[in-house]
Amino acid sequence: MSSPATSSPAHWTREGLIQGARSVFPVVPGTLAFGMAFGALCAQKKFTLLEVQGFMGLVYGGMSQFVAVQSWPDVLTASSIATLALLTLTVNIRFFLMSATFRSWFGTLPAWQAYPPLLFITDAGWLLSLRYRERGGSDASYFLGGGLMLYAAWFVAALPGFFLAEQLANPKIYGLDLVFPAFFAALLVPAWRGRSSALPWLVAGGVALVVQQVLPGWWFIIVGSLSGAISAGLMSGNDDA
Repeated sequence: MSSPATSSPAHWTREGLIQGARSVFPVVPGTLAFGMAFGALCAQKKFTLLEVQGFMGLVYGGMSQFVAVQSWPDVLTASSIATLALLTLTVNIRFFLMSATFRSWFGTLPAWQAYPPLLFITDAGWLLSLRYRERGGSDASYFLGGGLMLYAAWFVAALPGFFLAEQLANPKIYGLDLVFPAFFAALLVPAWRGRSSALPWLVAGGVALVVQQVLPGWWFIIVGSLSGAISAGLMSGNDDA
């Protein structure tokens, strides 16, 4: 990502905080649907309400939380904990890469100001902040405002989902099964950079579908992610050559 030459150093303002919070309003309904579905899933897995809210407040991992709870074993062992950790790392590793794209922006701030806000990074918040930055924006409060708004929506949404678990047992009735693919498909649109950029996506998706058919569990996420990353790296190497 190339940073705009006209951008001023990162700074903090109350106006930017409000603007950032408002910018995520269009994706709040999707976040609420995600949170409700997760709360219902936790109830079906016999989690307590306190455990659910702790999960929502402390982990804040979105899809990785779904993967972890769906894979949650009846008895925790060293191997099962290691598996859960690996799955969570695989799903969340993108946040590390997304955070790195903010270096030219947040890099002008002292470390104690730059790093803590990145804990609130999400797919939607990152994309919206990226557009803001590409348009010349430099107020770091914009990113933080959007992150806090989505965090609050995510935390609160689990409550109705937990108490309405029986009604949400079959997500197809309410169309919630379509929310996930539609939400992530919409997030991919701004990332489109031409046909060449689509190849790693196709490799990752194709490999994941094949692995899902031949291996049990969530290995398709790990193998698909690695395949897409390797193909993107090979393409980048050929371009440099």
